[in-house]
Amino acid sequence: MKLAHLVVASALAGSLGGCVVRGSAHIVAPEPIAVVEVDEEPPAPRTETVVYTSRPGFTWIEGRWVRAGGRWDWRGGFWERERANMQWEQGRWDRRGNRHVWVEGHWNARGGTEVRDHRSEPAPPPTVRDHRH
Repeated sequence: MKLAHLVVASALAGSLGGCVVRGSAHIVAPEPIAVVEVDEEPPAPRTETVVYTSRPGFTWIEGRWVRAGGRWDWRGGFWERERANMQWEQGRWDRRGNRHVWVEGHWNARGGTEVRDHRSEPAPPPTVRDHRH
């Protein structure tokens, strides 16, 4: 029985020998995820004393308040190993209406695309080029 499977697999592999598949993809970073939504405003962040002002190869992730069991608990900051060509954006509490939402911190590509809301900016003047030369 195993020999039969080997013969079928060999025949299939041989029939695909001339098949070439090519493709491309564009990866878009997802929006930061809101993981906690509460009615009560979180306490002000605590001041943390960081022993090292810099630690080569690591990034400081700031501490934050977390809601647990109906009360606020402080989760202290920590060092996390850096990621190649990435930069850490700290998490934050956002006010949305009468709710407070925790937006998780995340890694962004260094030198990546800057996202701005252009609705409030005046449109730049058009560039006119004479292509006859």
